[in-house]
Amino acid sequence: MRPEILTRYADRPLPRYTSYPTAPHFGAVNADVYRGWLAALPAGAETSLYLHVPFCRSMCWYCGCHTTITARDEPIARYLAALHEEIRVVADAIPGRLSARHVHFGGGTPTLMKPDQFVALMDALRERFTIEPDGEVAIEIDPRTLEPEMIDALAAGGVTRASLGVQSFDPVVQQAINRVQSYEQTAAATEGLRAAGIRAVNFDLIYGLPHQNVASCLETVEQAVALAPDRFAVFGYAHVPDFKRHQRKIEETALPGGAERHAQAEAIADALVDAGYIRVGLDHFARPGDSLAQALSHGALHRNFQGYTTDACDTLLGFGASSIGRLPQGYVQNAVLIGDYQRRIAEGALAVSKGRACAPEDRLRAAVIERIMCDYRVDLGEVCARFGADPDRLADNASGLDQLIADGVARRERNVIMLDEEARPLVRVLAAAFDEYLGRAPARHSRAV
Repeated sequence: MRPEILTRYADRPLPRYTSYPTAPHFGAVNADVYRGWLAALPAGAETSLYLHVPFCRSMCWYCGCHTTITARDEPIARYLAALHEEIRVVADAIPGRLSARHVHFGGGTPTLMKPDQFVALMDALRERFTIEPDGEVAIEIDPRTLEPEMIDALAAGGVTRASLGVQSFDPVVQQAINRVQSYEQTAAATEGLRAAGIRAVNFDLIYGLPHQNVASCLETVEQAVALAPDRFAVFGYAHVPDFKRHQRKIEETALPGGAERHAQAEAIADALVDAGYIRVGLDHFARPGDSLAQALSHGALHRNFQGYTTDACDTLLGFGASSIGRLPQGYVQNAVLIGDYQRRIAEGALAVSKGRACAPEDRLRAAVIERIMCDYRVDLGEVCARFGADPDRLADNASGLDQLIADGVARRERNVIMLDEEARPLVRVLAAAFDEYLGRAPARHSRAV
């Protein structure tokens, strides 16, 4: 790909397309609508569960998550009480018992819960839902605050996969983002989890951070690979200081530009592939025997709010402040502010504050975008046949598609549209061509690369 083509597209702010329509276009869906959607779920149907725990001990300045800082345990305990109540209220709104094959705890730092609080939360889920024995229970972890007693509780609660935040081992970068985390802390957490029987371990890395360069990225990869995680998620830092005010503490002049970010991303990708990992979609890497790599090889990869996944379920129930759920009818999002969330739950109400009912055209475009994001290609004929749509109309209305083809970013062979391997870093640019809402509402997105 010619450098000027990369430059033309790399700095465009675009969604990560973990949903479509994307969250900036959520609107008038209230608790009554959500209750009706829950009531329409058939008994015995399969769902996935996401629980958001929005607390940390300190703020990482790069963070784009909905979280709050607390040095005390009391706010966490009050929040968990609301979470238990929400689980009850949501389950009671569903006509029958649902099964769940995927459970994910995100944050924030979910492992700030006390060990007995985590076990009690898992017990509450099992009381209301059938957690399948062969399912996956995953949790996000900050190694700096993980205690041995919590590791034991995670194992007792049935956790099967742990995602550890690493970001960078470069001490200069760590100081610049207010996250000082030693290799030894990460190694101890990894070894402790495995010793407790939690064998599946993922690492999160970030490129595009202040003072980061290709050399420091490669050094981080070398150290991380030595701990042999099953998967890596490699994200580009999204600098949105108007949206996340703590990011103003980051020195903007120390941030790498678009070309350097691309160089860092590709250097990390090449190093991980050389280490034996399979590149999965835009930003994940997995060992060949991992279920994510297997899903890729079988054309069964999916994408949701947790990124690339093997989860094919069309129902995701979100619990906790700011959590987003997906049902066959559309999306719902809970109140973002913890106090607002807890107030709604205390009143016996569902906490949803907005969402999006999806029209047939939304579902069609969502399916097209998911295949582009997962496979770097889409057969418009195959997808449109499922929705009774015209592939030529869809392609003709794709914004900027002809220019992407003229620039060599994409190719079209009849109804199949694809990215060449060298253009794959621009996969979000191709996906955006099928996003009919992009630019219609104010939104803050990360760079395309």
